[in-house]
Amino acid sequence: MTATTTTDSPDFTEWQNVLDLIRYASAEQRDELLFQVLLTHDEREALIARVNIVHELLNGERSQRKISELLGVGVATITRGSNELKHQDDDTKAWLANFLAQNKPNQ
Repeated sequence: MTATTTTDSPDFTEWQNVLDLIRYASAEQRDELLFQVLLTHDEREALIARVNIVHELLNGERSQRKISELLGVGVATITRGSNELKHQDDDTKAWLANFLAQNKPNQ
């Protein structure tokens, strides 16, 4: 058994630390397990909603009110997603729209 030292601060303090964990877990094909441990059922459902919100906003075919009705989330949630997208440049939004369109599940 190896000795560990304890500090008065957490080991993971940056968003980049979390992204690195996700990348490592994905490389080992353990990302699903990581997300199941880190996120509650409700948080996973909220993440699904957020992906759909961004996809719908970038698609531009529905109003925020219609997206709210479609996804069963509040208009304020749609507005927060819209506000986050406003911080992105056109190239990023185009990449994201294309990425989501190419990777949507077959229905």
